[in-house]
Amino acid sequence: MAPGCGRPSNQALDALLAGYASGSLEGALHALVAGHLALDPRSRVFVRNLEAANGVALEGIEPKPVTNREAKLERIFADESAARVGSDPPPDRVLPPPLARFFSTNLDGIRWRTLWPGVKAFKVAASGRGEAVLYWIRPGREVPAHAHEGSEYTLVLKGGFTDGSGHYRRGDIAIADQDTDHRPRIDEDEDCICYTVTDAPLRLTGPVGRLLYWLGPK
Repeated sequence: MAPGCGRPSNQALDALLAGYASGSLEGALHALVAGHLALDPRSRVFVRNLEAANGVALEGIEPKPVTNREAKLERIFADESAARVGSDPPPDRVLPPPLARFFSTNLDGIRWRTLWPGVKAFKVAASGRGEAVLYWIRPGREVPAHAHEGSEYTLVLKGGFTDGSGHYRRGDIAIADQDTDHRPRIDEDEDCICYTVTDAPLRLTGPVGRLLYWLGPK
């Protein structure tokens, strides 16, 4: 994939965007896709078309009475009111607004933790059996080889990396699954900042990765 090419044409990403359009993604992954859409106009068009198609499909569904209507409306209005409390974090050049709102901070407010030399991380949230993590990786580093019990979604926010499926730059989403033995290599020209959401634990597969697991912070 060419740098900054936008939405790659593959079924996995199309399915992810369809999940966003239908409102079926959990919070951390929903925020990842929202960040991608803020950076990729072609994906925004794709999602708008999906949302329009979903709206047409809803028109053909027979309405049914809503149980506990007043309680549900009260909950909706309470959630909207809570969402309006406070202000958006000041903008920066790395985090798109949807991610800054989800993290409740801009990049200057991130409290990084060093995993090993050249790699820092900020755990955003748990995500089912997996997690949501923001990474800052120095140029030229190779991420330890790992496999996935589920799926891993990575949004590039700064810099880029190459793995077995292609080259990813700012705004691109890389998707790896249980069939992928993953070993991304960061571009040589600048640091890479990326936001990764997994739905199951990762398993380090190479000798260096296993050593880092035993020596790294617990």
